[in-house]
Amino acid sequence: MSAAPPPAPLREGRLAHGGHGYHWELYGTGGHETVCLFNGLAMSTKSWLSFLPEMGERDVLLYDYLGQGASDDADVPNAISAFGDALAAILDAEGIARVHAIGVSYGGFVAAEFARRHPARAASLTLSGILLTQETLFVMYQDVSLRFYAGGPPLFDLYTRYLYEKIFGEEFVARVGPKLESMRRGFNDRYASRIEALVRLTKAQDSFFAALEENAASYAAIPCPVLVLAGAEDRAIPPSQQRRIPTVIPHAVYEEIPGAGHVVYLERPDIFWPRLRRFLDGSRG
Repeated sequence: MSAAPPPAPLREGRLAHGGHGYHWELYGTGGHETVCLFNGLAMSTKSWLSFLPEMGERDVLLYDYLGQGASDDADVPNAISAFGDALAAILDAEGIARVHAIGVSYGGFVAAEFARRHPARAASLTLSGILLTQETLFVMYQDVSLRFYAGGPPLFDLYTRYLYEKIFGEEFVARVGPKLESMRRGFNDRYASRIEALVRLTKAQDSFFAALEENAASYAAIPCPVLVLAGAEDRAIPPSQQRRIPTVIPHAVYEEIPGAGHVVYLERPDIFWPRLRRFLDGSRG
C-alpha cells in the first residue's frame, strides 16, 4: 500500500521581512483557533506534516526560518528575535490575531522570544527541550557542534552520528531500529552541502543567551499560560536545566515525560500530543 499523499495547505506564501523571504503554510479551514508549530534546528515545514492530525480541528501555521526549507538561505547573521518577529509579520499579513505557540528544541527559543516580544499574539506557550538560563554544559554543546561544522562534509557525517546518539532516548532507539540510520542519513544529506546555514542558525543563539538577564522581566511578564514538557532522558538539554524555566517564567507548569530524550513529540507521541491538547483546551479564550 502506497503512503498517503501529504496534506495540501489551505494557503501558503512567502513574506518579506528584514529584507529576506520567509516561507509559510496554513493548514485547516481558516475558521478555528490557530496553532503554530515552531521548527527545530534542522527541520522544515515538511517535518510537521505527519503530525497535523494531532491538532484535530485547529488550524496549524508552519513557517521556515532563514536557512531552512523554502525560506531564503541568506548569508547574513541570524537572530532568534528576528525569527519571532517574522511570525508576527506573517500573522499580520494573514489577519490572524493570536496563535498557540508550540516550540520544540531550537523552535522553543523562537517561540519564547515570540511570546516575550509579542505577548498579545500568544494565546499559550508550550516549550520542550530548551533552557532559559546560562548553562556551561550548553555552551560546551554548542561549541562542539560548531567545531564539527567547521570540519566540512567529512566531519559533518561524524557529527550526525554523534547527534543521533545524543538526542534520542534508549526506548525510542530500540523501537525504531534500523530506521534511525535512514533518519540520520536524511539529515546528513539535507545539510552536508549547506553547513553554513546550520552555522548561522546556531550562532543566532548567541545574542539570545547574551540578553537573557536583560530580558528577564519581560519573560516573567509573559501573560499567557505556559507549559514545559521535558524528556526525562534528555541528554542534549537535561531536565536539570529545563526545570529552571519556572524560575524565569514563574507561572510556567513543568512536567517530565518518561522514556523520552530530547525529541519528546516524536519519541512519546502517546503522551506528548494528548497532554498538549488538554493544555490547549484549557487555554482557550
